[in-house]
Amino acid sequence: MKLLDLRTLDKTLEEKKDTIVEIGGWVRTVRDNKNFGFITLNDGTTFKGVQIVFNASDIENYTEIAKLNTGSSLRCKGKVILTPNNKQPYEIHATEIEVLCKTGADYPLQKKGSTLEFLREQAYLRPRTNLFNAVFRVRSEASFALHKFFNEEGFVYLQAPIFTSSDCEGAGELFKVSTQDIYSGKKLDPKDELFGKSVFLSPSCQLEGETFALAFGKTYTFGPTFRAENSNTVKHANEFWHLEPEMAFYELFDDMDVMEKMIKYVIKYLFEHCKAELEFFDSFVEKGLIEKLKLVESSDFARITYTQAIKDLEKHNDKFEYKVKWGSDIQTEHEKFLTQVVYGKPVFVYDYPKEIKAFYMKLNDDNKTVKATDLLVPGIGELCGASEREERYDVLLNRIHELGLNEKDYWWYLNLRKFGSVKHSGFGLGFDRLVMYVTGMQNIRDVIPFPRTPKNCEY
Repeated sequence: MKLLDLRTLDKTLEEKKDTIVEIGGWVRTVRDNKNFGFITLNDGTTFKGVQIVFNASDIENYTEIAKLNTGSSLRCKGKVILTPNNKQPYEIHATEIEVLCKTGADYPLQKKGSTLEFLREQAYLRPRTNLFNAVFRVRSEASFALHKFFNEEGFVYLQAPIFTSSDCEGAGELFKVSTQDIYSGKKLDPKDELFGKSVFLSPSCQLEGETFALAFGKTYTFGPTFRAENSNTVKHANEFWHLEPEMAFYELFDDMDVMEKMIKYVIKYLFEHCKAELEFFDSFVEKGLIEKLKLVESSDFARITYTQAIKDLEKHNDKFEYKVKWGSDIQTEHEKFLTQVVYGKPVFVYDYPKEIKAFYMKLNDDNKTVKATDLLVPGIGELCGASEREERYDVLLNRIHELGLNEKDYWWYLNLRKFGSVKHSGFGLGFDRLVMYVTGMQNIRDVIPFPRTPKNCEY
């Protein structure tokens, strides 16, 4: 008999009622009442799994089954019995159970109350726990929702390169890719590299995205990007997933419209497809999560200038570790204060001082600020960074020189400003932070399947 997955069974209960099915999965719990017992089994296709009832009179290997540990794998054949008056809509009454692999006392996840830190050390097993099963299912659905949103909005999906020879942000915190023996003690010449120059893992696909936007109108990239900063904060990882749309003929406020629509779309999609997971997070991870997400879905995001944000914050400088003044960067504590105390909802802060933003952002007429915005959300802080891109050749070239960047590294990017340039805008969404936001998880290491952070590259 062919195995039936639980997701399909959930959708075809009336059809499968009182029929014999065969399923496979991993044991969550076993309860033995001497002559009959219960197994909670999950095959990974649903969050809640299924309860299997097994009787000593029906199961030859009853004693073996009753002693199974969490994590053991098995195949089960049995009858589907509907139980509409119970917590679960159905259960399976087993007629045959085959044990595929038993776990022993050394199975790490048998410990009740395992800490998140402990589970990070068991990254190869933690998806089997309720918490991480829910996290990574939501991550999968949120990823699909984003692709669906941009497809419906007419965007072209660009698979951008991971290797790059330019630093989009100008921060210099890049992973170098080399084919030479860097430990030989010999002087290394970039011309001897495979690509004939110094190459790095990409921190952003924005520059490549702009080339497609100026051909297709609207494009987006979605994939891993890399930063080599030695940071151990709860919001930073050295490898993270980045969604980066670019849109021709869009100005900064058009950019904000897309971001707001996108966030609301993803939340609505998760309410429709991850109801059980969100209820779990609301109960066990962040009380009030569902209310928070519904508020975001129904609210008009606030839009304030950087100057207004500083004025709002300066009134409360005595509450902050980092005091604010015009020209200073907005820290996480300030982002949370703006979103949770001052406005009580997501906030776009725009028109930042040019000194604290990247070279490609469009200079305003005041020559002091740029057409840039950050989307700040309650609990997380910055979720998206965006700007109208500088489309004027001379202004862009001057900014490159101002920041001490090498003009030769950006020759093709500059040429875009000579060959049919138009106003255009884009943004970057830290996908892992979005997953943190919709699940209530507080550490980025707990929403990435195999996190890459300083001193951590085990799997």
